[in-house]
Amino acid sequence: MARKMLIDGELDKTSEEEIHYDFDLFVIGAGSGGVRASRFSAQHGAKVGICELPFHPVSSEVVGGVGGTCVIRGCVPKKILVYGASFGPELEDARNYGWEVNERVDFNWKKLLHKKTEEIVRLNGIYKRLLANAGVKLFEGEGKVVGPNDVEVIQLDSTKIRYSAKHILIATGSRAQRPDIPGQELAITSDEALSLEELPKRAIVLGGGYIAVEFASIWRGMGATVDLCFRKELPLRGFDDEMRAVVARNLEGRGINLHPRTSLTELVKTENGIKVRTDHGEELIADVVLLATGRAPNTKRLNLESVGVELDEKTGAVKVDAYSRTNIPSIWAIGDVTNRMNLTPVALMEGTCFAKTVFDGKPTKPDHNVVPCAVFCIPPLSVVGLSEEQAIEQANGDVLVFTSTFNPMKNTVSGRQEKTIMKLVVDAETDKVLGASMCGPDAPEIIQGIAIAIKCGATKEQFDSTVGIHPSAAEEFVTMRSVTRQVSAGKPKTNL
Repeated sequence: MARKMLIDGELDKTSEEEIHYDFDLFVIGAGSGGVRASRFSAQHGAKVGICELPFHPVSSEVVGGVGGTCVIRGCVPKKILVYGASFGPELEDARNYGWEVNERVDFNWKKLLHKKTEEIVRLNGIYKRLLANAGVKLFEGEGKVVGPNDVEVIQLDSTKIRYSAKHILIATGSRAQRPDIPGQELAITSDEALSLEELPKRAIVLGGGYIAVEFASIWRGMGATVDLCFRKELPLRGFDDEMRAVVARNLEGRGINLHPRTSLTELVKTENGIKVRTDHGEELIADVVLLATGRAPNTKRLNLESVGVELDEKTGAVKVDAYSRTNIPSIWAIGDVTNRMNLTPVALMEGTCFAKTVFDGKPTKPDHNVVPCAVFCIPPLSVVGLSEEQAIEQANGDVLVFTSTFNPMKNTVSGRQEKTIMKLVVDAETDKVLGASMCGPDAPEIIQGIAIAIKCGATKEQFDSTVGIHPSAAEEFVTMRSVTRQVSAGKPKTNL
């Protein structure tokens, strides 16, 4: 097969001496991105091999599983636990709807854990079948890059086998990191949090990102006492400030103890649990301490630097160009290992674009603009496009902000005091909708549809001319007529 390289966005058609490879493509990492790239490349006629560590719910340097973090120890099991945690408050809300819940209600953590494990085992099998049905050869073991066109797979029996490939794709994702705190070995990460044998009665969570607030919501919904410690004034740094404040208010309203501008200084094992000291001199006691302070790209054991692949000095992420190619023409990388936009659907998009670029003759750059996302706290937050702060920073002129805060119809009968807030950010000159945010029930389901409109460049006038679905929360996005505030680029917010 003649070599073809991507040069200035186009595949080089120059024929060179034909070289025989074991595979047209060998992928290291069978998470969402790696599986997508493998399958689609095979559908374009490529001979594909892929390797992944053996299955285990809790990852390490020697175990993993087909499906990767999202399927096995991330998005999927987390969402199952979110569903489980939501039923407790729902039972309370049901009383005002006429449901008499007089008997004692018990929560069986082990039953939910068993159901969760059953589901991820099922999905692990489905992903394996997807690869097999596409004709992709799966190898179970640890993969390393040993040359520009060579990989080594260390099998379960420690046997090492080398394979050659015209293209190598790195899709090994990322792993949870532990901060350097005395006693940190007493704590757990999100991996272990999804597989705890016992539900904690007292939990301390360190971190202000989506993983931290999600697990705080999960454990609180299941009845635990939860303390959430984070370094900033509000959780969810990087999200719209107004929405961050709403999430914080909701977390407190659900009974979570917030500790802003707080770090942990020491963890100590005691007879009564884990004693945690903060930098404010507080002492807290917990059954479980979750460290949710970030993740790092999985590159340490790949041997990439020895073959010349450039890595980010600070994070260890694989450096890639707009087409996901590294500085070594035959080696590519997608997903969290590149530390571009660490979301599962983004890894899927990057995998699709890679297959089109390399094996379908259609050079395609992944588009990281207008990517919707959700934080599955209870109730959830979902956003797409620019936050108000980002719009003000990037705008050439004025920015119009439309907001709607209301009591969801369900809460008017249940009595729950928890508002939903929606927000649209609009360019005053062009009338183009730059961003949308929502915190409230069903936010991710609603924002997904809004994302299509914003991706297509919809204007506020087009939002306003769209007929709403009544009665629904979603209709608020097409009925916000009054400007909440108008802000000029680089100037503070001014309420109208």
